[in-house]
Amino acid sequence: MGFKVPTQIQARAIPIILSGRDMLINSATGTGKTMVYIAPIINYLQSINPRISRSDGTYALVVVPTQELCMQVYNVLQKLLHRFHWIVPGYLMGGENRAKEKARLRKGISILVATPGRLLDHLNHTASFSYVNLRWVIFDEADRILELGLTEDIKTILHLLGSRQNMNDSGQNEGLGEKPSINKRHKVAWKNASISKENKGASISPHKRQNLLLSATLSDKVNHLARISLENPVLIGPNDKFSAKQPSQSGQLVLHNGRESNQSDMSTSCTTEDYNLPSELTQRYVRVSCGSRLPVLLSILKNLFEQPAPQKVVVFFSTCDTVDFHYSLFSDFQWPSDSQLAPDQKETFLKCKIFRLHGKMDHNARKTTFNDFSSEKSALLLCTDVAARGLDIPRVKCIIQYDSPGEATEYVHRVGRTARLGEKGEALLFLQPVESEYLDILLKHCGSLEEFPLIKILNRFPLHGRKHQNRNMVSLDSHPWISSLQKALESFIATEPEMTLLAKDGFCSWLRAYAAHRGELKRMFVVKKLHLGHVAKSFGLKEQPTSIGGSFLMQVKKRKKYEKRGGLSKRKRFAT
Repeated sequence: MGFKVPTQIQARAIPIILSGRDMLINSATGTGKTMVYIAPIINYLQSINPRISRSDGTYALVVVPTQELCMQVYNVLQKLLHRFHWIVPGYLMGGENRAKEKARLRKGISILVATPGRLLDHLNHTASFSYVNLRWVIFDEADRILELGLTEDIKTILHLLGSRQNMNDSGQNEGLGEKPSINKRHKVAWKNASISKENKGASISPHKRQNLLLSATLSDKVNHLARISLENPVLIGPNDKFSAKQPSQSGQLVLHNGRESNQSDMSTSCTTEDYNLPSELTQRYVRVSCGSRLPVLLSILKNLFEQPAPQKVVVFFSTCDTVDFHYSLFSDFQWPSDSQLAPDQKETFLKCKIFRLHGKMDHNARKTTFNDFSSEKSALLLCTDVAARGLDIPRVKCIIQYDSPGEATEYVHRVGRTARLGEKGEALLFLQPVESEYLDILLKHCGSLEEFPLIKILNRFPLHGRKHQNRNMVSLDSHPWISSLQKALESFIATEPEMTLLAKDGFCSWLRAYAAHRGELKRMFVVKKLHLGHVAKSFGLKEQPTSIGGSFLMQVKKRKKYEKRGGLSKRKRFAT
């Protein structure tokens, strides 16, 4: 699988996992975290004599946030278990046929990878799901699981599995003052918990249960999950000088940066400042006014894919509609766009295979896209943040964040798709001039970003039907290449009714996403500072869709007006 020596995090964590201790592992993306927990589990299971069988049920459970990550971990398991055919891997996730999953659980799955919602469904309704021998519970990309609003699902899963710490008979979490959710779905699950435990031998293995949390970033939510799921844990971070030590008599030893700390201090030692980026990553940014964003993006992509070396590029957008628009445009847009030329004289502007990935696609389409893009040597993927977490896509050279990621944690996860396992990678962030303050936030967490030499790239492109001139002193917006490309894009979109509709949908959804920034980001990404005509140009529209833009601004004004009068009810706030 390409591992000649253990990565740093593997060398630190694997011996501790083999010792049976609970762990919270904080490590940068692309450092081989998946192998950290898979290798010790397989090492133990293959050594059991007599051999384990499918009828023994599930020994290890891996909980992941997304379908793509679920399939990725499952594929790694298949490779490693090739020689150990008696150890059976399996997966549960939304979009799959539930009846087929139930049949696989009835036969028995030794190592199970699952998304939280589908796992909880089977825990509650599949009587043949046997986990009496469960030895390991692993939460991979724990921060993303919690950010998706699955906290209550995780608490219920831990309770059903008998893995939740400090839980008394009343169901109150001691020391935290928290009661289980009274949400109808979870109320039923908690009611059924005692029944499940009776049917499955209290669902607690005679051996000690080992729980592991893995995350590229640490937050208060992750710390909270660690407190309720880990017992006497070891914390391994990116800068730890780890040395094995025995727990103190209190049994609350936590190792952090080479020192001991009490488990109650975990929240202070694990802060949101703990963002880690690989040293092989080159970070850049480009300042582009809203009206020139589209031709600039196309120009950068064209430059990348015209290089002799294979290029694998991922572009992140904020919404599903914007992904759909750009996917259709990039797939069909031809150059030169002169209508007098014969069709055989035109060629597609981007000469590469193009894929798209977002949450509104059906399960099979997402699975096919992920597998096909992973197997390509040179290709372009347009996606939302559904592809930002945990995915190990081979040979990705460049990450382009066309739409701002918002929180610095999202920036970290997006750029983590490149520069993995010691390989070099590049990350490029698009910013409008009014958004430059965002660089200060990234400087605190992710280091400084270099400015991308955009004008130098643009000057390489020939101008069709124009004399060459000195363009070094020309501003970006008036650059002849950008001007001619923008006009060609607008003409192409205007003649394609379906493309025009996609552009309007993208325009509207992009504005809603831009207005949704929270906290300190709201003063950097201010929707009132946007020129809606320029936003329309970024979607290849010659004019602003008046009805859409006017309706959107009216909604924003009404919301602010109500908030000044004392705020909105929860129902109204959710509806807007």
